[in-house]
Amino acid sequence: MSFPTDIEIANNAKIQHIQKIADKLNIPADDLEMYGKYKAKLPLSLINPEKIKQNKLILVTAITPTPAGEGKTTTSIGLVDGLNKIGKQAIAVLREPSLGPVFGIKGGAAGGGYAQVIPMEDINLHFTGDFSAIEKANNLLSAALDNNLNSKKRSLNIDPKTITWKRVMDMNDRTLREIIIGVGNNNGVVRQDGFNITPASEIMAILCLSENFSDLKERLGNIYVADTFDGKPVFAKDLKVVGAMAILLKDAIKPNLVQTLEGNPAIIHGGPFASIAQGTNTVIATKMGLSLSDYVVTEAGFGADLGAEKFLNIKCTSAGLSPSVGVVVATVRALRHHGGAKKDELQTPDLDKLKAGYPNLEKHIENVQKFGITPVVAINSFPNDSKEELNYIIEECAKKDVKAIVAKGFAEGGEGMKDLAKAVAEIADENTTPFKSLYNNSEEIENKINTIATEIYGAKSVKYLPKAKRQIKELIKNGFDKLPVCMVKTPKSLSDDDKKLGRPTNFTVTVREFEIAAGAGFIIPMLGDAMRMPGLPSVPAAEGMDIDDNGVITGLS
Repeated sequence: MSFPTDIEIANNAKIQHIQKIADKLNIPADDLEMYGKYKAKLPLSLINPEKIKQNKLILVTAITPTPAGEGKTTTSIGLVDGLNKIGKQAIAVLREPSLGPVFGIKGGAAGGGYAQVIPMEDINLHFTGDFSAIEKANNLLSAALDNNLNSKKRSLNIDPKTITWKRVMDMNDRTLREIIIGVGNNNGVVRQDGFNITPASEIMAILCLSENFSDLKERLGNIYVADTFDGKPVFAKDLKVVGAMAILLKDAIKPNLVQTLEGNPAIIHGGPFASIAQGTNTVIATKMGLSLSDYVVTEAGFGADLGAEKFLNIKCTSAGLSPSVGVVVATVRALRHHGGAKKDELQTPDLDKLKAGYPNLEKHIENVQKFGITPVVAINSFPNDSKEELNYIIEECAKKDVKAIVAKGFAEGGEGMKDLAKAVAEIADENTTPFKSLYNNSEEIENKINTIATEIYGAKSVKYLPKAKRQIKELIKNGFDKLPVCMVKTPKSLSDDDKKLGRPTNFTVTVREFEIAAGAGFIIPMLGDAMRMPGLPSVPAAEGMDIDDNGVITGLS
């Protein structure tokens, strides 16, 4: 008998009215802004600073991922169900899926198997309109910027060649990466432009780091968009549309309440990319979760070298948050990959390949420990995992005084996550020490980058290309040098070369240039080419999707 698809499992789930989920969190009915029967927005007034200090934040990160993914979201959701199974009050706080990957490769991003958030179709498709609002706010700024280029009375003297702000849409469309606009009579200034995908917008990063509406507006105003002809920076506030942009985000700033398959609460809010931004849900959603529940399980994108590092050094440092435990998700399949197994060998047990790939997991364990956080390894289980391979991981982790536990949330839901839940809760309850950031924001730019590259990636040194060296001087001149750094690097390797698998050593990372997200509040060193507008694969997931006359969707998994 074949295992049911994600959407088949979701469609057969007994979904509860969202008011019943809110009741578990003691949220009054009048505080819910209903979006149908199964999802609702929550007001920011529910955030309670005292509760935040008392309750426990659990970070879920991972080893260096393979194209198939290692199951952080599935593990996060399963862990919440497992914690509730053992009598703990727990909530998931996760990112929203982007339509681009949903129709491109993933086909859905709401967990998997029996560890999902529902209604999964709504969550994957438009949801409550947050991404649309971010898209409109981004493109309003683009329209105002180009309008100013045509203005004679209110011109800001913007040099079109220096404009860095791009339009966005939430779809994979490689043809829009580079475009020419303003072609034709009376259509404005002809210039080169392009589209990013919506999660790559700085407004997404801003929404996810803002503490409240006032903070949101201030950050929107600080977005750097271009330079004048005499070299002075131009910000969104100079274009006088910050208030209008904020109006478009008036509902998007509120977190969204849904549920897991087992009827446990989940907050889904925000979704910046982890390769070019902080890669985690909103500060508001995390604080909301900590205000409403004893344990909050959240995740950060990609491996601990990208997602966890940015979650801690950027989000937690900015928001005053501190995880009590770090769950490192690993799969036997991925460790075979890092040990040199070819694509057609990944499903075949191979202890030697797994042993060769294990150092990758070891490095990510060490990365979590560098922040003063106790790690727990969750081995996301698959049927072709051999006992010998699982036992090797468990025994090697034990040598480092780290618990490694087989996680069966995909196949068994919360019941298969009880062992992991017990271990995580025990460590979280005992921990009272805040995490330690790896650097101080007041340090020089090069020092901050060097710390991340050597301590987290394992590099021996950092090289700066001439353009990057020139830009460092400009960053210092404009007062941006005291911001944290948000590294852009391939997620496929601990190094900046995606061909270097496992745990590479004795390598140099190269910073080719910098970008600035002044509104979000971080500097972006580019260690490679960032994919801000993905393309569709040769056979996109969209080709396998359909909907019948009764509104039943298939292929979304």
